[in-house]
Amino acid sequence: MTPISPQPPASAPTKGGLRLDLPFRRRDALGAGLTDEALNGPHYRRLLHGIYVSSSVEMTPRIRVLAAMRTTTHPCFATHHTAAIVLGATVPDSAWTYLGTTKGAMTVRRQIKLTRYADPPPLAPRSPLPCTDAAQTFLDLAECLELVDLVVLGDGLVRQGHITAPALRRAARQYEGPGAKLARLAAGYVRAGVDSPMETRVRMLFALAGFPEPEVNVEVFDEGGRLRYRIDLAWSTAKVAVEYDGRHHITREPQWTYDIRRREDLEADGWRFLVLTAPDVFRKPSATLDRAQALLAARGIRFRRGREWVAHFPGRSSLSA
Repeated sequence: MTPISPQPPASAPTKGGLRLDLPFRRRDALGAGLTDEALNGPHYRRLLHGIYVSSSVEMTPRIRVLAAMRTTTHPCFATHHTAAIVLGATVPDSAWTYLGTTKGAMTVRRQIKLTRYADPPPLAPRSPLPCTDAAQTFLDLAECLELVDLVVLGDGLVRQGHITAPALRRAARQYEGPGAKLARLAAGYVRAGVDSPMETRVRMLFALAGFPEPEVNVEVFDEGGRLRYRIDLAWSTAKVAVEYDGRHHITREPQWTYDIRRREDLEADGWRFLVLTAPDVFRKPSATLDRAQALLAARGIRFRRGREWVAHFPGRSSLSA
């Protein structure tokens, strides 16, 4: 774990031993020789009441978390949405910084939500900031998130190497706190090898509609056993592939060209592709399911489609990735 206040590099700005490139308290700044006039001037930025940083510092999630932590002298750690961001996973935006503690009083600021844990929760062993570990973060957020967003979180935690899918399912089975039922349900959908949040959402659209579950990150080999291509999602026995095309595929020409040629090669080998964009998932989910079901039916795979997906993918007028 990277310490919160490591020894400053040679280039780090300091004043009287106080690092100015990390959030600091007003009282510490005054003790280091700064004045209120200087703190309110162009060289410093106020982050929270009594908390400042050099105005040259880029505002990142790390800086916001450190600023929140500076509001207390008691040990604290990131939790919930904030912990998920520290761990590199995807969660819905929140205006709050979430902190946890196990002892002492803490002044709650307008932009900080504090959770007091009766017992110290497990903390992530390889994190740039103190935060709850992957399992605890997932379980804490089971009380706050809806099913698809929770699966997106779980897939992301697995993708980042913080936990395995089986370990997450074991943690959910043992959990009895708020959101336990949803935690167990969501953990059952978490898979290894999912490359992006949108791939999770596409997979969940099919799963909640009663489709046979597509395989994740399918590898296609040539006759000599050499790896030819990887496919995001596929029903490999039917040779039906599903791929999500984000904007980066279009804006990065080499990747776009490679994807086109790869699809042409695989189609020549009998594969059929269902290529999806954000509107297919968020605006037209029913039409997307129709397209996928027709492709599978043409390959002899038939099933009764369910309606559970409607609650999670109702069709929206705006996009959100």
